[in-house]
Amino acid sequence: MKEDRVVTPEANASDLSADLADGAIRPMRFDDFIGQQAVCENLKIFIKAARGRSEAMDHVLFHGPPGLGKTTLAQIVAQELGVGFRATSGPVIAKAGDLAAVLTNLQPNDVLFIDEIHRLSPVVEEILYPAMEDRQLDLIIGEGPAARSVRIDLAPFTLIGATTRSGLLTTPLRERFGIPLRVVFYEHSELELIVSRTARLLDFDLTKDGAGEIARRARGTPRVAGRLLRRVRDFAAVAVAGPVDSVAADSALNRLDVDKRGLDAMDRRYLECIAENYGGGPVGVETLAAALSEQRDTIEEVIEPYLLQQGFLMRTPRGRALAVAGFSHLGLQVPSNMSQIELIAEFRDSESNDV
Repeated sequence: MKEDRVVTPEANASDLSADLADGAIRPMRFDDFIGQQAVCENLKIFIKAARGRSEAMDHVLFHGPPGLGKTTLAQIVAQELGVGFRATSGPVIAKAGDLAAVLTNLQPNDVLFIDEIHRLSPVVEEILYPAMEDRQLDLIIGEGPAARSVRIDLAPFTLIGATTRSGLLTTPLRERFGIPLRVVFYEHSELELIVSRTARLLDFDLTKDGAGEIARRARGTPRVAGRLLRRVRDFAAVAVAGPVDSVAADSALNRLDVDKRGLDAMDRRYLECIAENYGGGPVGVETLAAALSEQRDTIEEVIEPYLLQQGFLMRTPRGRALAVAGFSHLGLQVPSNMSQIELIAEFRDSESNDV
């Protein structure tokens, strides 16, 4: 299941409790934030311009995979602007009145952060449009013949939206964000700095090569890196005396079934099923779901994204197939028909072009 995986980038209960217990770990200034250099440089310019004009910054949309720091960046923007910060999420705002209550309580130039903004209901979204453009709320009060329209003026504010599914945003909502920014996966060197900084704030004696070992298996995601660091710290508190180096970190992560490439037991079970039961593929996703006793949604949304990103897996017109990297990672010989599998998609494309 998704919540049982230590390498899933989505936030879980342990992450939320860790944030509450270790609130100082989350950076609050750009100087402390590591990674996303292009995004940070652009935001610094927009913030400086807004502060120079003493007005609210234009609305910002952060989009990208989960666990890459969208919420942290939103908090940093508010901190650098020197204004208040209010946070909510799309599913929480169920009615137009909920959104009106949040917006009318904002002070001038405050930042409102809406996480998972693509999950806003259509009714709430329609109310949000005039609030973003004209800083006004148009509400209908009452029912039937007694209903009347009420317009409420709002203080200037900056809306920061975050989404992991930018394709699900409606076009009118997406176009109302003046500053769309994509957050990307982190480099190994950046994750190593993040792990070292977090260990220092936690007063955890971790060597440079130990931080590198954790960063190598973090799937390019700071949230996963922080979660692995806390689990390594737990093992070290019981079994390791002295600084935690790469050997101790490797031992702890192996106990968690996280290998050198960041794959866990569920990932390897998926790859081994395709390789051993179906000769490397192609095989349909419904067949895989039945063979693994997993839901199709779990396979497509939880297991496959990282395997596709790392080149272990291919999606072909005939189904899923292991790539050369997938066979190599499992220590298996690449089958002789591998080149034919890789050419299936190209063959189909050429057929469609001829027609």
